[in-house]
Amino acid sequence: MLSINADRLKKSVLELSKIGYNETDHGMYRWGFTDADMEARRWMMEQAKAEGFKTFMDGAGNVFFGIGDYSKKPAVLTGSHLDTVPAGGIFDGALGVLAGFEVLRSIKENDVKLAHPVWVVGTAEEEGRFGGMMGSQAIAGVLNPDWLMSAHDADNVYLKDAMAAHGMDVMDALDAAWPPERLKAFYELHIEQGPVLFQKEITIGAVEGISGVFKWIVHLKGKADHAGTAPMNMRSDAFMGLADFAHEIERIIAEDGTDKTRITVGKVDLKPGSPHTVPGEAVFTIVGRDMSNDVMKELADSCNKALSAIARKHRLKFEYEQVSWLNPQACSEKLTKQIEDKAKARNYSCLKMPSGAGHDAQFFTEITESGLIFIPSVNGVSHAPDEWSHWHDVEAGCNILFDCIINSAQ
Repeated sequence: MLSINADRLKKSVLELSKIGYNETDHGMYRWGFTDADMEARRWMMEQAKAEGFKTFMDGAGNVFFGIGDYSKKPAVLTGSHLDTVPAGGIFDGALGVLAGFEVLRSIKENDVKLAHPVWVVGTAEEEGRFGGMMGSQAIAGVLNPDWLMSAHDADNVYLKDAMAAHGMDVMDALDAAWPPERLKAFYELHIEQGPVLFQKEITIGAVEGISGVFKWIVHLKGKADHAGTAPMNMRSDAFMGLADFAHEIERIIAEDGTDKTRITVGKVDLKPGSPHTVPGEAVFTIVGRDMSNDVMKELADSCNKALSAIARKHRLKFEYEQVSWLNPQACSEKLTKQIEDKAKARNYSCLKMPSGAGHDAQFFTEITESGLIFIPSVNGVSHAPDEWSHWHDVEAGCNILFDCIINSAQ
């Protein structure tokens, strides 16, 4: 049975981790369409070219490289994202791209004969700086001009401006869609980003479905006032509104959610931001997740009602913008079973499981059969500098990816 070169894969992961590394907190900073993010894309293309693979970047910033002509026969595509959250880890996203790169190198050096092209994608802007998963949405053909022109991050930087800073035209993302007939299958290898596989000491996760995600930017507007002279009962304190909502989250989940529900306030900005001033405005994000679209709608409605009531209580104005809404998606039953079978053939333990985090694969499900492979995250940690996966698990996950791609491409 053929296997990938684990030492070579490890070297690639560690080399990429130098791009965007912060020496102060030891985190990765490749936020979508920043200088470090674009440097990583150029690095990836250079590595692929050096191995003799065809490569290009599309109008959405997605990097592609591979073997074979997908205009003549549908391709087996694999990959993940190259961007990171601020202060992220070295495996999230990057592992899936570099594992695909290693699979291509292993196919080449073992002279594996395939009937279908095999390509790898390093998607752009998966971490949702501007809302959604822009790169995979572009490939799936679900973007529109209005969203592209209006999308902005929580600091009010517009997507079109961030791309223009790197010589890109945001409207070119509309040309990045792949017709379904060009694809035979899509596979994504990813760290679990949760504790299940690690705690159960299971090597491979065969993902059956991916959680939906909605993201809001909320404004609670009151009145800035002097922290010493404004009586407590006469304030319009925006922070108190935010604090009250934070305490409502557990109730909302208990009444309208499931055991798969997650609601997170992840970014907060208080204005004017002075220690001696009552906050006149609180701007914060809400991200909700569940495996059911109907449940997500209930959660969003409950958040709206709770914030409306809290705003009245504290004499605040409540406004929100829905930045993105990603529906839950089921992975291909056929490919999920294939992942399980390949794990069994290599004597790896395997668990069929859902994904609580969103992934590029959920948009590829709209245009082709898609499979998602998980490996354990140590202590379930991700989106943090201490994110880690053991190298033997990395090797195992890449071997399963290798097996599945060969099987689908023959």
